[in-house]
Amino acid sequence: MEIITSIKPFLAVLVSSLAVLGIIASKRPNIRETWTLGAAVLKLFIVASMLPAVLRGTEIEYTLVRVLPGVAIRFRVDAFGMLFALVASSLWIITSVYSIGYMRSLKERSQTRYFCFFALSLSATIGVAFSANLLTLYLFYEMLSFATYPLVTHHQDAQARSSGRKYLLYIVGSSIGLVLPAMVITYHLAGTLAFSSDGIMTQAASPTLLTILFFLFLFGFAKAAVMPMHSWLPAAMVAPTPVSALLHAVAVVKVGVFSVVRVITGVFGIHHFGELHLGPIVCFIASVTIIIASLIALSQDGLKRRLAFSTIGQLSYIILGVALLAPSGITGGMLHIAMHAFGKITLFFCAGAIFVATGRKNISEMAGIGKKMPITMAAFFIGSLSVIGLPPCGGFISKWYLVLGTLEANQIPMLIVLLTSSLLNAAYFLPIAYKAFFCSPEQSLFENKVEEAPLWCLVPLSFTAIASIALFFFPQPFLSLARIAVQNLTGGP
Repeated sequence: MEIITSIKPFLAVLVSSLAVLGIIASKRPNIRETWTLGAAVLKLFIVASMLPAVLRGTEIEYTLVRVLPGVAIRFRVDAFGMLFALVASSLWIITSVYSIGYMRSLKERSQTRYFCFFALSLSATIGVAFSANLLTLYLFYEMLSFATYPLVTHHQDAQARSSGRKYLLYIVGSSIGLVLPAMVITYHLAGTLAFSSDGIMTQAASPTLLTILFFLFLFGFAKAAVMPMHSWLPAAMVAPTPVSALLHAVAVVKVGVFSVVRVITGVFGIHHFGELHLGPIVCFIASVTIIIASLIALSQDGLKRRLAFSTIGQLSYIILGVALLAPSGITGGMLHIAMHAFGKITLFFCAGAIFVATGRKNISEMAGIGKKMPITMAAFFIGSLSVIGLPPCGGFISKWYLVLGTLEANQIPMLIVLLTSSLLNAAYFLPIAYKAFFCSPEQSLFENKVEEAPLWCLVPLSFTAIASIALFFFPQPFLSLARIAVQNLTGGP
């Protein structure tokens, strides 16, 4: 495999952090938001400029500073990292546009602070995506935790502060209490923290110690929201809707599952992970999370809370797919990072548009809304199809590979879990769209004049809905990147 050295990965991380200076210095909202959009476009351009090389099988590295023997703050762009970075950098542009419409329409306070920490969050996200070792990943993981805390507590009321404390307790407490000791033990055993396609823990310690070490990582990376480390996620719903979209579709939660997958594939290695017989245990934990989260989602009347519990289940699809240790399962798990992101961010954009236009948050208050906001609710229906995994939406492609993975691994119980979960997804999403469009005039709760949200909100949700459909027909480059990553990990053709 060819490896080239380039400063581009570091520049991709740095660009949005530098934009913070311009955002703070801006005296006018238009200039502030020009800095935000400019940085977002430049970040995507830098990330996309590395895509052709990665698709050819080349990896790009850049070392910022050496810390200890075998440990440095180092960036590496491989197929899996590129997949995640491409999703995050492209959706940041869309979310920034949506944020302008949402924050201005509701006349939200502290908008400069909001856009500053939004930019820092995307720097941290790309830093995680391009991390070459555990130390670099850990540093940017923590940076993301602290950068998103002011976003979660944006409204500065009692509920926001309470949710913020819970957010930090779970996210930072678990990473310091579990991941940091696990990282120290890993360095002691392996002498390095660098990710390797063959793993770095082969014959490094007893199976019992390695098993304990893995579960420190699994539950320590609480952003993955594996039960019981999930309660922070519904609590974070007090944040403005664009933040919820960032948390639940693009940055925070995907950083969690990305980190877990990196540990499985880059620290333990696929083959050694299988020798430890950890796959079935992780599949069981992921399955419990998927089913319980889906059942809880059914009972939620708050739209954002229903979406939050849906996300908890969908994240464990990714972990389950990789834990199957079958090529198709790993491909489906990695691909689901992208497909779920576009579908779920559409749903959150729709929830925010409904709140901007009507001030309503509860599903029970939305009967008949489809006749007043047809574009928004059509997009909601498309996003729902993608998350459920039905054609013609991209979510079908990733779930198809997950299903193939259960058959390759001869894990029929996991196949039943996936199919049951998809039925539950349909049960908690489709009635919302049905009642929005097909309720009787007597049942409609929208007698007063209601219009679509402003274009700054409407255009982004329309774009992501269309993208969700487009990914069904054109899943590239995400599918190619997932296949290249799996080929490098398994040594297959």
